[in-house]
Amino acid sequence: MPETKKAAAARAARILQLLDEQYGTDYRCYLNYETPWQLLIAVILSAQCTDARVNIVTEELFKKYPTLTAFAEADLGELEKDIHSIGFYHSKAKNIIACCKRLVEELDGVLPRTLEELTSLAGVGRKTANVIRGNIYHEPSIVVDTHVKRISRKLGLTKEEEPEKIEYDLMKVLPKDHWILWNIHIITLGRTICTARNPKCEECFLKKECPDFERSKIQKEKRRS
Repeated sequence: MPETKKAAAARAARILQLLDEQYGTDYRCYLNYETPWQLLIAVILSAQCTDARVNIVTEELFKKYPTLTAFAEADLGELEKDIHSIGFYHSKAKNIIACCKRLVEELDGVLPRTLEELTSLAGVGRKTANVIRGNIYHEPSIVVDTHVKRISRKLGLTKEEEPEKIEYDLMKVLPKDHWILWNIHIITLGRTICTARNPKCEECFLKKECPDFERSKIQKEKRRS
């Protein structure tokens, strides 16, 4: 039978409690940065790329370009070479320069705070904007990356495919004080237990609350019979 809204809310609360018990409630970011604009550039670079690879690249990148102005005045071809090991380096280099130019020339080097202002910057979509709002301004924000999309669907908290629609679904079921934590916890879960290729479902502390686990268990039992 379809899950009622009340039952779904209760199950979501149990999931959050289990995540908090397992991973704690401290905020942390998997991208290395020292300034708000460094985080912005790192998140732009992270599209279709692992955080580990981005951190390797930005370690030298932020030494070579120590200021926003340095990025704004960077040579496009040279910046492309600097980030060549990261996917989509042509468009990312172009967007980083354009974004930094606007920050320097129009915004006095200060990152905007609102979703609308942030997404008006070159290379900044909702995901990037929400990372900035959550980590820099501590505004309740839900970041829908590949882990959040995949695992939120497995947990039955959304049926949507589009990140923005998933974000809205999660806003309805998760309390605001866990919007930022959801991304942090789900990334950790997705990298350690609920991996995309070989999920360790039997070891997962959320298996009793996971409809996908129950479905797979029923399917296995049917195959055996």
